[in-house]
Amino acid sequence: MVKLSKIYTRGGDAGETSLVGGKRLAKHDARVAAYGTVDETNAAIGKARLHTKVEGGDDTGGQADAMLARIQDDLFDLGADLATPSMDEGDSKDALRIVPEQVARLEREIDSMNERLSPLDSFVLPGGSPAAAALHVARTVCRRAERGVTALAEREAVNPEALKYVNRLSDHLFVLARTLNDGGRADVLWRPGANR
Repeated sequence: MVKLSKIYTRGGDAGETSLVGGKRLAKHDARVAAYGTVDETNAAIGKARLHTKVEGGDDTGGQADAMLARIQDDLFDLGADLATPSMDEGDSKDALRIVPEQVARLEREIDSMNERLSPLDSFVLPGGSPAAAALHVARTVCRRAERGVTALAEREAVNPEALKYVNRLSDHLFVLARTLNDGGRADVLWRPGANR
């Protein structure tokens, strides 16, 4: 368990931060930007959870909230993974890494939710219920996190499961938003060229 006794350390006052293991990087480094945007995704999910318990009925809302609570833990794992130098830089066997089971769990949940939804014949606009709208915001932040992780992966080794996880998560948030939009019935659909 992590124990935080002091919140500020003054260690970042010169524009640098420490990775797991002590290596120092600029706060604008691609690795720091990637795990920082993962943290933003987590915060957006936390805000969405304000709505999940009260929408979709006790069963759907409760299940959604439980999934999101687990995902928030996973996102801290993902942040730790990205904040730990890769194996070719002397990775420890004890490093916290995203594992295939975390990706597989997202896929199972996506498939389970999606089989209860009607197929789409148009793109979905962000909106609908408060929970769905908040999940669409989290989804777009997650996509930005994915862009950050792929940019990092072009430069340095990144755990392939971490990249898969962030990719599946945005899909998960999309399908969950549809689920909380009354099973997709309250989705707001794009009307191409409607306002010309």
